Amino acid sequence: MRTFIIVWLGQAGSIIGSEMTAFAFTIWVWELTGQATALALFGLFAQVPQILIGPIAGVVVDRFHRKYLMIVGDTVSGLCTITILMLYANNNLQLWHLYVAVAIVNTFVPFQKLAFSASMSILVPKQHYSRVSSLNFFSSSSSYIIAPALAGVLYPEIGLIGILIIDIATFVLAVTTVLLVHIPQPSITEVHTQSRTSLKQDLVFGWHYITKSPSLFAMLILASLYFFVMGLLDSLYIPMILARTGNDTRVIGTVSSASGLGGIIGALLIGMWGGPKRRIYGWLMSMAGIGLSETVFALGTTPLIWISAQFCSSLNSPLLSSSSDAIWLAKIRPEIQGRIFATHSVVILVTSTVATLIAGSLADYVFEPAMMPEGSLAPILGWMVGTGKGAGMALLYVISSLGLLLVGLSGYLFRTLRNVEISMPDHDASTK
Repeated sequence: MRTFIIVWLGQAGSIIGSEMTAFAFTIWVWELTGQATALALFGLFAQVPQILIGPIAGVVVDRFHRKYLMIVGDTVSGLCTITILMLYANNNLQLWHLYVAVAIVNTFVPFQKLAFSASMSILVPKQHYSRVSSLNFFSSSSSYIIAPALAGVLYPEIGLIGILIIDIATFVLAVTTVLLVHIPQPSITEVHTQSRTSLKQDLVFGWHYITKSPSLFAMLILASLYFFVMGLLDSLYIPMILARTGNDTRVIGTVSSASGLGGIIGALLIGMWGGPKRRIYGWLMSMAGIGLSETVFALGTTPLIWISAQFCSSLNSPLLSSSSDAIWLAKIRPEIQGRIFATHSVVILVTSTVATLIAGSLADYVFEPAMMPEGSLAPILGWMVGTGKGAGMALLYVISSLGLLLVGLSGYLFRTLRNVEISMPDHDASTK
């Protein structure tokens, strides 16, 4: 675990720096535009490059040294942050600059993420897959607590320039930790002798592999439905709170911190427990738990309810991610994980991108007008989510979160999905 911990520490620091910058820019964009669509576009510009580059990244990760790919990904992110810093310092920063920077960074994100994910099964033994996954979730959850708190305290003192400098320093930390360790490569056969035709076949290898396994394909379909709904919720989360609190950024920071705290506690519990013996049940149970928590969040109209609901939602998230990761890492051979994980990532991103594309428009042009005091739905559903600014987004949030609850519960109905750990042997068992 030593090498993994060193790399993980560098990545955790980088995540905190990036989240501090993202938090500051989210408020800046909302104050500039006041539209959910403008915030949703950040998701669009982040997801589209990953969709386009994902299949290629999977092939590259299985063919080239994963350590160097991680370094390239972090370096590009750092250079983009430096560019934004220079534009802001010279009073030239515009909204489209942020969109372009996000698109460039996320062109390289698949290489970095896939290289890191595909290295886990070689760095740590199988019995620790759930634990390392929970550690990854721990770092992201910690950032939701630390980043908003730090950004909120430091922004008045050092301004946006200071926060960007901190972000750049964390990228240097991430690159340095990767440089200090040895990340072994899996045994790859016939990599250097493959023809151009086989390269083309590699681009669709992951899809063919997954579709030939009914259980993995069932997991991918259910995961796609889950992340489609989560794409809707993520696009509405911040603008809904801002609209219902009169742009009170302190409420967002508090809710985000509560969400991060729930994720940290959940990750620590998984780290000590190791997760359920049947990972698939942990995956489905946590999915339903998140749906229920998000429904309560949408129906709430006070910070206390939002804080409690988001805490409970995030408490389930480490179980969801660690259970899923443990299954995929155990079933897929290390030398082909780059291509398989790339396919999984691209399918999820496509569904999330579709959700991002429609969430802002639905909120701004359909649900928000309908839930104004004189709107068409206000007399019917006003009792449930209220009326006025933010009520339309709350209604859409309720519908989406109930859908999420149904997605989780529906997984128990399909035997092919429930038996994925029984019907498909682990990759190391097949070689014995």
